[in-house]
Amino acid sequence: MRIQINNGHVIDPANRIDAVNNLAIDNVRIISVGQIPSGFSADREIDASGLIICPGLVDLYAHLREPGDEHKATIASETHAAARGGITTLCCPPDTQPIIDTPAVATLIYDLAQAAGMANVLPLGALTQQLAGEQLSTMHALKEAGCVGVTQASKPMQNNLILLRAMEYAATHNLTLFLRAEDNFLADQGCVHNGPVGTRLGLAGIPTAAETVAIATALALAEETGVKIHFAMLSTARAVRLIARARYNGLPVSASVSAHQLHLTDMDILDFDSRCHVRPPLRSQRDREGLREGIRDGTITAIASDHQPHEADAKIAPFSETAVGISSLETLLPLALQAGAETDLDLSTIIASLTTGPANILGIDAGTLTVGSTADICIFDPDSYWLLDKASMVSRGHNTPFLDWELKGEVRYTIFNGRCVYEKQA
Repeated sequence: MRIQINNGHVIDPANRIDAVNNLAIDNVRIISVGQIPSGFSADREIDASGLIICPGLVDLYAHLREPGDEHKATIASETHAAARGGITTLCCPPDTQPIIDTPAVATLIYDLAQAAGMANVLPLGALTQQLAGEQLSTMHALKEAGCVGVTQASKPMQNNLILLRAMEYAATHNLTLFLRAEDNFLADQGCVHNGPVGTRLGLAGIPTAAETVAIATALALAEETGVKIHFAMLSTARAVRLIARARYNGLPVSASVSAHQLHLTDMDILDFDSRCHVRPPLRSQRDREGLREGIRDGTITAIASDHQPHEADAKIAPFSETAVGISSLETLLPLALQAGAETDLDLSTIIASLTTGPANILGIDAGTLTVGSTADICIFDPDSYWLLDKASMVSRGHNTPFLDWELKGEVRYTIFNGRCVYEKQA
């Protein structure tokens, strides 16, 4: 299909484009940004006046639940939700059932995503077999099957010698290690930030040191091995400072933050709201500001959804016994835009953290509107206000503390592989 997009404000941080332009798509490729080629005849024209045209968003961390937890969600349902949120590429962790520790499971996920046809789904392979933290996975085979990195997901790695060997193996195959930094012993049985709010509620706390100790350990091992490490879903200001120093020292490390950590704090759990039960936990206001500053100074180069959809019953229990996570694909863009507006960040910087930033971490050809690249495009209205409610959510998981929030920034069109897979109805 040939598509012509007219008069939109094109923001493509990868190519430093920030201007009103036209854009032409022929089949699955972008063939021009700016002047429409002579003789080009479009099958469809989109008037993007007053709208932003940017690369399709790249989400570094999204649980899609399939295979194994289809009662919560499926790859088909969640990639539909991704399309509604302007996301065209998602990276899923390996803690599915079965675990992504063999090429067969990685291939299954690719096949399911291709059948759905709404977004690219890139699996992360398990760092150790069955995520048990004991025997290394066959990383080379996982890479050959399309895994873009390796991780323990949220499972602990208690033996640092095994972690060292895993880093050496990953470095040998030029695989990025995705690390959710938490010292299992320091976290103990905690479920909230270790601070006055958690104490007042009588809930066991997770100290800041649980994150910083794990990061310091990983950085020390990274110096030994030279492995590329991505620290996923940071939650503390101290962690940001540690990673900033490591980057200054030349270590090949990167970092991301989940969108909800840029808005919520431990104060939001005062009424035992289980929708705010996340891991890492919501931290203090000082930590939230530290995370925002990390985006401003370039220490954090990606904002991710950390999407974790659940059925309603999973959040109905005493706070500490409820399932962890937020359904967050559809709120990724507006929450990132709001955080940028509240910290006076320019729109290009925020879009970079959702496109070229995560694409560079993954080492993939995405997050750009370069002529000749695949036509994965998000078109959104930066000034449109909309209400997030259960009736309008596409994800099968409605577990979000942002329900009934008025959000600013609404996706109007999502184009994936040259096809319009989402269009907001009038």
